[in-house]
Amino acid sequence: MIYLAEGPRVAIRYISMQDFEELAALHEESAQLLARWMPGAPLVTYAEFERYMSRFDGPLNEGFLICLRDTGAIAGRVNVNNIIRGTHQSAMIGYSAYASTTGHGYMTEGLRLLVGYAFGEMKLHRLEANIQPDNAPSLSLIKRVGFQREGYSPNFQFIDGAWRDHERWAVTVEMTGA
Repeated sequence: MIYLAEGPRVAIRYISMQDFEELAALHEESAQLLARWMPGAPLVTYAEFERYMSRFDGPLNEGFLICLRDTGAIAGRVNVNNIIRGTHQSAMIGYSAYASTTGHGYMTEGLRLLVGYAFGEMKLHRLEANIQPDNAPSLSLIKRVGFQREGYSPNFQFIDGAWRDHERWAVTVEMTGA
């Protein structure tokens, strides 16, 4: 397994088609947890997974997994989306944890690794995350990772059958001390 960055308990790596079965099982076990917060259909069929993976064919999106270092098991998923180069060097992130892996700090450690990788190897300057105001666990996570609240976006994204408001959070290289 080739990891891009490693911490004490987790590591990050690129997502691949070989991850389908494990991710499908995690999405199925976490369907109720994710439905309220995540856009799109859960990745439980191979066709859905293929469509999801096709977004990483170009330079605008990258897909990562947060894995447990001791077993390689998937603990979470992070997308770096809408990458803008040039004078912005920025992107948006989206992430998900799973029912069997929440509450252990894996996502905190993994997102910190991802931020470091994005600001280092990917040469980004700014990352943004948009989170629904009622998603207290995700808001707590993003604060722990060092993001700061920048604003509020009404009717920002269509999720679970309705347009949902989101809080906008961001972190820059300068904010991390890198």
